[in-house]
Amino acid sequence: MRYHYVSSDPKGRVSEGEMDANGPAEVLEMLGAQGLRPLSIKIAGGVSIGARTLFGGKVSGSDKVFLSKYLALMLKVGTDLLKAVNILIDDFDKPAVKRILVEMRGSLEKGQPFFSTFAGYPEVFSPVFVSLVKAGEASGNLEEVFENLSKSLEKDQALKNKIVSSMVYPIILLVLSFFMVFFLAVFALPKISKMFSSSGFNPPLFSKIVFIVGDFIGNYVFIVAPVFVFSIFGTWFFLAKTAAGRKFFARFINFVPVVRMVVKKIALQRFASTLSSLMRSGLPILEALEITADTVGNEELKGALLRISREGVSKGLTIGEAFKREPGFPKVVTNLVAVSERAGHVEDVLDTLADFYESEIDVSLKTLVSFVEPMMLLGLGVTIGGIALAVIIPIYQLIGQF
Repeated sequence: MRYHYVSSDPKGRVSEGEMDANGPAEVLEMLGAQGLRPLSIKIAGGVSIGARTLFGGKVSGSDKVFLSKYLALMLKVGTDLLKAVNILIDDFDKPAVKRILVEMRGSLEKGQPFFSTFAGYPEVFSPVFVSLVKAGEASGNLEEVFENLSKSLEKDQALKNKIVSSMVYPIILLVLSFFMVFFLAVFALPKISKMFSSSGFNPPLFSKIVFIVGDFIGNYVFIVAPVFVFSIFGTWFFLAKTAAGRKFFARFINFVPVVRMVVKKIALQRFASTLSSLMRSGLPILEALEITADTVGNEELKGALLRISREGVSKGLTIGEAFKREPGFPKVVTNLVAVSERAGHVEDVLDTLADFYESEIDVSLKTLVSFVEPMMLLGLGVTIGGIALAVIIPIYQLIGQF
């Protein structure tokens, strides 16, 4: 693809031109190799990179990857922070991202810390993101921090995409099953029930129950359908947005072995990846453990990390000793943490654990899907088969009377 760029040389002279590249990142690297500082990069023809890459109103995971990667690249080629933000403001058309960048520029012009803008959007930027930027700003190593952040965010996004893609087929199957049963209950069963009642035939009890349910749904479909939808939404809100709901859901998961295994591995991967990043940034171990505890998304591991921090390391125990006191972590994790602490490379071992659990999650997701699909098909078969029997048996009995 061809890109149009505007850049300046070390003497401040502005120049512009076009070059072929595989992406904006390659344009930045080529400009940096020539000793030029980018002022603007657009797709040839006047289409902004931001307009092509980002659209909509909400700041997504892809937006954060894009932002981190470009800040890292611009700092790498020698662009100062304020200039890098100005470039991004010119190139980004997405209102939500642009608003954050404009606020970021205002903070920098007022002499406020760079991380303060990110901290002002806790619903967008996690405590890990803010803490890493804060540590990088304090150490003067923002370029490396943003580079590591972009890689970490890309991994998180890839993991989320794997989870979503693995659940697409079961969700489609569930939705189609619902519409199939709904269609039978609303349109088919009331007509069949009416046929039997008009003929004076008394169907079996099981068939009566099915027909009564079908008649009720068919007669009150405009009440039943909204109540059903709101029930689903209310259940989702309770489980996802309330502390009591999350605790209930966590307890429920513990009763489903396959799901429990996947959720635990996701939490362990998040723990290893997050703690490694925070330790590499130079954050104190107690603060790193506290932040990691808030991000693992598993109540058991969260409690264990808080105890490791507050009742272990803060009381003088080594990290390895504190981890060994927590049965919530697998022994392979606690042993590796203890060994790596003595060797002085905990971060490297945590990175290895994160990669290991990422591959394990992929295998576990496939196992989960292979378990869910037949169970859903079995449920659908039992439901449709039950409705079919409720219709076929009385028809067979009715025919037998003649």
